[in-house]
Amino acid sequence: MSGLLNAFARATINLFNPRMLWLWSWPLLAASLFWGVIGMYFWTPMSGWLLTVLPVSELQDWLEASSLQAVAEGVETMFNLIIFIILIVITSLVITAMFAMSDLVNFVARRYYPAMVRMQGGTVAGSLRHMISALIVFIMIWAVTLPLWFVGIGLLVPLLAAAYLNQRLFCYDALSEHADQSELEQLLAADRPARWGLGFLTALLQFIPFINLFAPTLTALAFIHFELARLSQLRRQTG
Repeated sequence: MSGLLNAFARATINLFNPRMLWLWSWPLLAASLFWGVIGMYFWTPMSGWLLTVLPVSELQDWLEASSLQAVAEGVETMFNLIIFIILIVITSLVITAMFAMSDLVNFVARRYYPAMVRMQGGTVAGSLRHMISALIVFIMIWAVTLPLWFVGIGLLVPLLAAAYLNQRLFCYDALSEHADQSELEQLLAADRPARWGLGFLTALLQFIPFINLFAPTLTALAFIHFELARLSQLRRQTG
């Protein structure tokens, strides 16, 4: 638990470094532009689809029957915005993992682990495999459970999906440059509860307005600190 909280605290401090301004802003801007263009063409069709999938049609019907048309349209717009914001944050996470991770690893390694030898145990194929499998499972969770999101235990589903994506998306890349293949396999197989804990902690940030703008970079930094600390400890133990 202490390692988890320490990683999160260091990541939060690092986020205020001037260099982080570009590293968190450009993935967010790219994701916003992408989904903004998609929204221009698919806003109306998506509105109709959401109202057939999510359990809010009864509420909208009641509002329309009560001559509260403006409120009914507001409900529709609200759900559209929630979905689009989530899509922007998730897309920003993927962009960060694909294109900004190396810079973030270098940032952390130079400041906290300057003597750590880079063994280059990870591969591009391994990184892509982890990313694609994580996205497939994440999309499946979304597709199967979307109608339950606003009903009872369904409120926990988006958090569970985001936690899964976070810990799968960043752990491999956080270690791939510094760990050798044996160390990589050993570390990825160990401490899974702690990794899930960090996944849940960072997932919470993705659902807090304004803070979720920084969540992708903060998540990446937290997992880099967490995994490099584990690698440093493993090497001390093995001499």
